[in-house]
Amino acid sequence: MTTMSPREIISRAISEGRFKLLEHEAYSIANYYGIPTPRAVLVKTPEEARDYADKVGYPLVAKIVSPDITHKSDVGGVKLFINSREEAYNAVKEILENVSNRAPGARIEGVIIYRMAPPGLEVIVGGIRDDVFGPTVMFGLGGIFVEVMRDVSFRIYPITIEDALEMINEIRSSAILNGYRGQPPVDKYALADIIVKTSKLLAENEEIEAVDLNPVIAYQQGAIAVDVRVILRHSGKQH
Repeated sequence: MTTMSPREIISRAISEGRFKLLEHEAYSIANYYGIPTPRAVLVKTPEEARDYADKVGYPLVAKIVSPDITHKSDVGGVKLFINSREEAYNAVKEILENVSNRAPGARIEGVIIYRMAPPGLEVIVGGIRDDVFGPTVMFGLGGIFVEVMRDVSFRIYPITIEDALEMINEIRSSAILNGYRGQPPVDKYALADIIVKTSKLLAENEEIEAVDLNPVIAYQQGAIAVDVRVILRHSGKQH
């Protein structure tokens, strides 16, 4: 993973004319603000994947990292349930070959490998830079709850842990978080902590237009942001 600061990561992206951070860049910024993400490594070769696989842990996910590829699965750029060093080697080798054949000319940063998170309750934490209100954060349950029911809550920066806990408790389907049909209750404090840190990430980096942690997987103890997307403001483009 990159060791650059958020400022350096964002400046690099803007200088390259990019308005969406690459996966490893988004993870790095999330980690800088203390948002839990899977342990991840950006590798350039199948040999590197084999070398790092044990350290990352199993089962692994491998995904192509390219500013020119949006739908990774369409070009054979994703492999799941990788369970050994040799499988990691073969998966990255196949991904690089697939992309070379199906997306010739695409710029390749490498392949990100990370440990698959255990199943839990999926929620979404998001942030947008509103023209009127400024940095604003959103919380909701994952899946159909967001897409169909629009069951979400919002707060304007700055927010406290207490504000974030209120956000969590005020969605209509909050009872699911307390334990449902034999499922244990989830760690609301861990979710509130992620919400507060997401708001700070957005507020302290004016070039960021939106942050999307989807899904965040919540457990009885702790929570982890599996996928992190960071979108930059077009007005921040340097000429």
